[in-house]
Formats: sequence, C-alpha cells, structure tokens
Amino acid sequence: MAELEGLEFGKSDFVLLDEVTMEQFMENLKLRFEKGRIYTYIGEVVVSVNPYQQMDIYGKETIDAYRGRELYENPPHLYAVSDAAYKAMKRRAKDTCIVISGESGAGKTEASKYIMQYIAAITNPSQRKEVESVKNVLLKSNCVLEAFGNAKTNRNDNSSRFGKYMDINFNFNGDPTGGHINNYLLEKSRVVHQQEGERNFHSFYQLLRGGSQDMLASFHLVNDPAVYTYTKEGAATATSNNDRSSHKAVMSALEVIGFTKEEINSIYQILASILLLGNMQFESDGESVQIQGLEAVNQISELTDTEPDSVSKTLLYRTVATGGGEVIEKGHTEQEACFGRDAFAKALYERLFGWIVSRINSVIEVKDYNPVLHGKNTVIGVLDIYGFEIFDNNSFEQFCINYCNEKLQQLFIELILRQEQGEYQREGITWQHIDYFNNQIIVDLVEQSHKGIISILDEACLTVGKVTDTVCLDSMDTKLAQHPHYTSRKLSPADKTMDFQKDFLVYTLTHFGFLDKNKDMLYQDFKRLMYNSANPVLKEMWPDGHLSITEVTKRPLTAATLFKNSIVALVDKLACKEPYYVRCIKPNEVKSPVLFDDARCEHQVAYLGLMENVMVRRAGFAYRQPYARFLQRYKMTCEYTWPNHLMASDREAVEAIVTQHGFQDDVAYGHTKLFVRTPRSLFTLEQERAALIPILVLFLQKVWRGALARLRCRRMRAIYAIMGCYKRYKVKAHFWEVERRFANVRTMADYGKTVEWPSPPAALSQFHNITVMWWARQIVKKLPPSNMLEVRAKVAALTALSGERKDWGVRRAWERDYLVRDCPQTSSGFIRVSKELRNKDEYSQVLFSSFCRKVNRFNKSTDRGLLITDKYIYKLDPKKQNKVLKKLPLDVFTGLSVTSGVDQMVALHTSSQDDVLLCLQRGELCPNQDRVGELVGSLVDHFTRSEKIKLQMNCQLTRKPKNITVETKPGQAHADFKKSRDGFVLLVPAN
Repeated sequence: MAELEGLEFGKSDFVLLDEVTMEQFMENLKLRFEKGRIYTYIGEVVVSVNPYQQMDIYGKETIDAYRGRELYENPPHLYAVSDAAYKAMKRRAKDTCIVISGESGAGKTEASKYIMQYIAAITNPSQRKEVESVKNVLLKSNCVLEAFGNAKTNRNDNSSRFGKYMDINFNFNGDPTGGHINNYLLEKSRVVHQQEGERNFHSFYQLLRGGSQDMLASFHLVNDPAVYTYTKEGAATATSNNDRSSHKAVMSALEVIGFTKEEINSIYQILASILLLGNMQFESDGESVQIQGLEAVNQISELTDTEPDSVSKTLLYRTVATGGGEVIEKGHTEQEACFGRDAFAKALYERLFGWIVSRINSVIEVKDYNPVLHGKNTVIGVLDIYGFEIFDNNSFEQFCINYCNEKLQQLFIELILRQEQGEYQREGITWQHIDYFNNQIIVDLVEQSHKGIISILDEACLTVGKVTDTVCLDSMDTKLAQHPHYTSRKLSPADKTMDFQKDFLVYTLTHFGFLDKNKDMLYQDFKRLMYNSANPVLKEMWPDGHLSITEVTKRPLTAATLFKNSIVALVDKLACKEPYYVRCIKPNEVKSPVLFDDARCEHQVAYLGLMENVMVRRAGFAYRQPYARFLQRYKMTCEYTWPNHLMASDREAVEAIVTQHGFQDDVAYGHTKLFVRTPRSLFTLEQERAALIPILVLFLQKVWRGALARLRCRRMRAIYAIMGCYKRYKVKAHFWEVERRFANVRTMADYGKTVEWPSPPAALSQFHNITVMWWARQIVKKLPPSNMLEVRAKVAALTALSGERKDWGVRRAWERDYLVRDCPQTSSGFIRVSKELRNKDEYSQVLFSSFCRKVNRFNKSTDRGLLITDKYIYKLDPKKQNKVLKKLPLDVFTGLSVTSGVDQMVALHTSSQDDVLLCLQRGELCPNQDRVGELVGSLVDHFTRSEKIKLQMNCQLTRKPKNITVETKPGQAHADFKKSRDGFVLLVPAN
C-alpha cells in the first residue's frame, strides 16, 4: 500500500475506504483534488485527476525519492507505477506495459510524457553514448508526434487525435536499446474540417506562425492562418500552445532524431501543398469543370515535384476501367472535384504522418539483435490512446475511438478479475463473486463477424450500386433489433433524441453518416500522381501508386476493418504483458484548477469501472501483503518479533503480531501472503508503528553512531599498526641493504669509499647522517696524522667552492709552504726571516706561503712573496732577502674572491684598507698545479677550527662574521661564503 498520508488528505488508496460507495469514493477523490493530491491508488492502479496547473512534483528530487522504492513506500505518483513496471521488467525479465486511459482532456498525454521522462532518468547510469542517443530519440519523438498528431479541441488544448502505443526495448542491464511506435486511426477528417472553436493539427499553425519569411516565401505561404481554408477556423482561437517556440522545438527534434535537411524540407513542402489545396476553387460552365486560376496548380506542382498538367488532370478527371478492359477518363462534377481535393488533402496528411512514424521507427528499432550475445530483450509498452468522448453528433472517427476505449475497458476488467481470482486461488483463499458490468457484449455488438456494426458497414460499402446511410441504417435495424444495447428512432419511436433515418444508439453512443468515411474514396489517379513525383520522400509514401487502373483488382479494406484489426492486435499485444494502469479523470469542462464537477467526475468513474475495481480489489480483503514484507514493516509493534523473531517461519511471526493486536478474526492466511479484511485493522498497526518510529530512530541513531565510532577507532588502530609494521620493515630493509653493500669493505683498498649509501627512510635520516659521519671517521682514522692537516684543508675547500671551480688542486699533495720549495737559492733566507717573524709575532704555524705577482691600482705588477700565518698576512720582497713590505693582522680580512676559471687570481678583501689582488702562479710552475684551492681550504679550515675553539671556551662570545666570496663567473655578481659559528656557508646575493 502507499505510505499513509495525513487524514486531512483523505485515503491515499481507495481500497482503504471504510465503505465502498460512490459517495465515499467521490468525497475522497474531491478532497484529495482540493488538497493538491492528484494521484490516488486502487491497489496498483493509479487514478490521476488533471490539475490544470503546473505542479512541482516532477523534479529530480522526486525521481530520486521514487527510484527503486515499492509502491507503498511513498505517496501515490506516476513515478511509482513507472518504477514498479520497470522493476518487474528488470527483476523478472518480464514484459510489462502501462495503459493510460480516460476522457479527452483528462491528462493522458502529459502522463505518458512523465512516464517516459522517469524511465529515461533512471536508466543508463554509466552514461553510455549509444544508450543516451536512444533515450534522446524516444523523448524527442513525443514532441514531433504531438505537433503532427495533436490538435486543440473544445475540451482539450493538446488533444491526441491518434492512438499511440510505444514499445521500449531494454537489454539485460535495464538500459533502453530501442523501441517501436504504433499509431492508430489518425483523425484525418480534421485536416479539411473542424468544429467551431477547434483547430487543425498543430503542425499547420507552427509552420505558418513559426516559419521564417524565407521559408514561407519558398512554400508560397504567408504567416496568417486565416488566409487558408483548412486553418481559418482555428486562426483566432486562443490556445496555450506557443506556435513559434514549438516550431523551433520540432525542427530541433527532427534533427536529433535523424531526419535529413532534405527530408525536413519535404515534410513542410507537403504541409504547404495541403494548405494550397484547400484554397483551390473549381468552377463549372455547364459542360466541364475548371480550376479557378492556374497559379495554385503551378505552386502545388512545384512543391510536390510533379508536372502541372498531371496535377490539373488528376483533380478534374478520374481514370475508369470498363468491363472490357478499356480505360477511359471521366470528368468530375464540381462537387466531386471538391470532394476529391479534400480526400487528396486528407490522404496526403495521413501518409505524411505514417511516414514520419515509420521514419522514427527506422532510427529507434533494435537491429541485428542476437539473444545469445546480448541477453534477453525485454519490453515496456506505454499506451496513450484517444480520449473517450460523447458529442451531440458523433462522427465515424468518434465511433472508432469509443469502440477502442470499450475494447481496452473490457481488457482491463478481464485482467483485473483474472489476476485477482488467480491470486486468491493460488493462496487458497475463497473467491467471493462480485457483480459487475462486463462490456464484452458492447464490444461484440461492434466487432462480431457478420452481425456486428463494422461487418454491416463493410457489407454496405461492398454492395454494388448507390448505398446511402439510410439503407445501411435500415440494415442495422433489421439485424440488431433484438440486441439490448442497440436502438434507433425506428425501433424506439418515442425517443426524440434521435432523428428518423439518421441516428442510432449503442449504449450511450450516438452516430450517423459513416459510409463515405468507411470507404477508401481516394482515386488511384492521386496515388499514381504522388508515386511519379521526383521527390523521393513523396514517392516512398505512395508505394501503391505503381499499379495502373487495370492492375488494381482487389478492393482495399475499409477504414473500420483496418482499425478493428489493429485494435485486436493491440489488445493481444497488451494481454501477453504484465499490465499497469493509469486511469485519468477530467475534473471540469472549463479547465479550472479549483473546480470539481461532481456529476461529470462521477460519470467518468462509472464508465472507467473504478468502483468495480475497488470492490474486486476488496473482494473480502482490503489489503494483502507477503509475509516477509508485512513482517518487515510491522515487526517493531510486537515484542516477539523485534528486532528479529526466533520462530520457525515468517508466517508464525506474522500470526504473533496479529494475535498481540487482537484482530485474528479479521485476517486470512494464504500460502505466501496475509489478507486483511477491513482497513481499520491496518490503521491500528499503522498508528502503533508511527508512534514507535521516533523511538526506534533514536535507538538506531545511537547504535549506528556507536558503531561508526568503533569502526573509526578500529581503523585508526589498524592504520597505526600497519604504519608501525611498515616503518619497522623499512628500517630493517635499510639495514639489510647497508649490510649487503658494505659486506666486503674490509678487503677494499679504499675501505668502501666508493660504495654508494642507500637512501634512508625518513625515520632514519638523522641516524643515517651520523652513521655516514662515523663511517667517514673510520676511514679517516686509517690515515697518518701527518696527512690530517691536508685532509681538513681539502674538505674545507670542497665545502667553500661547492663545485663552482672546476680545477682546484684536489688531486695533488698540498705542501702549504711553497716559498721554501719553489726557490732553493733563497730558501735559507726565507727560513731565517720566518723564524724571526715567528719569534717576534708569536704565530704558531704557517697556513700558506707562495710566490705571487701583485697588481696595484695603476695596473702595475711586481713579484712578491705571500706568507699567511695563523695571526698575520705578510707581503715579502724576494729580491731583497724576503724583506717584509707589509704586515696585516688576519682578522682585518673580511673575504676572499676567486674566479671559476683556471687562473690563479685571488682578491683579499679587508674591512679598513685597500683590497689586495694577487696571482699565485709565476715563473716555471707546472700548469696543473692549482694553488687557489689550497689557499681557500687553508683559510677556511683555520677560521672554522679557531671559531669552534672560541665558542667552546665562551659560548656567549659573538663576533662579526667574516666572508669569503667566490666570483662564480667573470664579470658577474659574487657568491658569499659567510663565516659564522657553524663555519662557512654559501650565500648567493641578488643581482
């Protein structure tokens, strides 16, 4: 059942009425309409009342709310029955159909649109392009078929003037793969004649009001429907259809479906031809009939790609074959010419509409389908049939429409009874017979062979000679006089609602003047004219035109027989599917969203058999539900079944619920379902359930929140455990790799100096640095103490130069004191001077000494000796027994600059005096003996170690940092090596 709404909205299911009477039914229907609840259930049947206004109940949120839900879980809606049909098709691989029926203007066409939109919205979650294409074509086809098959009537602004049944094919995934559209009995008489206040088909007005000026000019039209005979009746009629915007939508839809530009142009050429045909007039001079003005003939000839002479000849003459096989041309009278013109216009439009439907089918039909490869192909059918109508004068088309509705109503009654009876029989429940009117007798009256109205009409049409409607009516009076549901004025002389020799009455239907419409009165000349057209679209529409007059021997079937055969085939097609019903009701005649006409609605309820449907549904039991589903919904109302029962079966658990609430005498137990006799028992359960739901929700929230918290806690513990294990694994793996790489270092000549260390994990980064330093110390410890001073200097130079200088003497031995080695002749003098300076200035060691060439500010160079000690820097003159020319304390020097090339240029920077520019190499020095690196390394090592010693002695002592700069490229900015407590650090200044 539907999720129960508040009592202020009435009963959401008519089955739940306390008493099944017409008064209560209408009262509930009216209350729900006034409260904006336009949908109500009768079991699984949806009763829909046209609201005559836009309602905000069809958006994406509503679609999501009904997707995958059962009927009883949400308030009644079209989406619920659509989802039920889709689930039945998908879950059980069973073909289903949705039958939409009701009066004209009851909202059937809109209901079919919403059903199609819902099916399109819930399918193809993976957004496959081919499936989206099929969905677009299926949806766009509605727009096109409405334009060419719908019209404004006095009862409905968008009335379907044809019957439509659409099969949608689905693959095993439940995605639409194609479809097929069947159309039934287009009301082609509307093309040439409309009742007062009504319009022709929408397509004509859309072309005249929405077509561009260039398009209309090419079709010889003007944008005024009042100019044309076939559209002037509806030219001034107010309508809700916006013809201009609709025309654009139709043009766009035709392109989306796959119509070519040539085909679209041909469609509107045919519409223009029909409009021009309607304005064609004939005149008679007493002997022959002529067309007034040949301009219309030329225009029609141009639009249909035919010869003007052929068009005139076809409209004015008829080719007749005599008994001896001779072919003659018979001229028309003025009346016959007008009749032929109208018949031609109707046939053109009918063939055009049929071709459009077949063209759409060619796009959406499933091709090359192989069940073995693609799985079972299932179908959902959607039937949007004509509305049942009764007028004062009912035409042949209305007779066929109402016969179709009677046929569908008979199928509805039969299926409902059969399903209900079959369910009771399967469940072992005694069936209680319900009296209802079976309209099979009405259907037989219309379609029965030899004795039905259609058979009598066909017999009259096939009779040789002139047979009038009066003769046909006499024949029906004779053959059907004893039928309880047939009468005429001749059989009931006192009934003045009918005219003698004109009307007859079938139950509630009055009709007259059928013979001409039942015959196929289109002459073969028109068919041959269109078949011989140079337009391929027109030629395709008239395949029967290839026969000459002598080859046409078989009389075509009448319109009534063709329609009866198609309806019988439709009913057979529906009977083999699982049906779902939407029964539409029109609340009033003035299209008001607030007016509810009780008498009119009651008449529709009676005709649709809704009361019988409710009574059949409630035949002894108002509600039935499988045990598992009933238990799932109401188990919280019993202490023995909540949260889960421990009984042998679900049936025993349901019995416990029923017993606890005390309505054992109001239920019956089937094999798989529980049947509840009256709604009151169900209301009791619903009320108790509604009271318990808030308590259970709070309980479930508490349990769920606790479960979520425990789950998060377990996840965090698991995450930390995994992280710990992974970290331990990474540490062990690092140690295993170190062990593997350094396994044989003791036997290596360089003690593993060339072995590359593996990259450590983040947790071992500090340990890795310490290990590398320790390993370096182990290697260094192997060196002799005499080499340690050179090693420290090279390390300092490497750090200071940082790869900026390609060659800095790292591969040779560093001797530091080159003044003794380079010039043996003066070495004794230098040694003497060095001792004197050591005694005088008390320096402890020589950091560096070398011959150099000094360049002054006048670009004059002279040979000098450079002596750098741990306290002073001395400039010596080698030519004067190494006389001290200048002495500067080491602390006054703030930096040192070198180039990145192979030259030996050095610039010593001071804080208070001029900088000193030197070139360390001179004379016969070996070209690869680079001494710049040795000078830089010696100074950096000295400053680093002396700073650390001072810091260790007094951690509060701070000094102005010293800089050593290295020119990275000649002529560009320098890079600074800033001496701090941590040593010399490379600083790159901005340009």
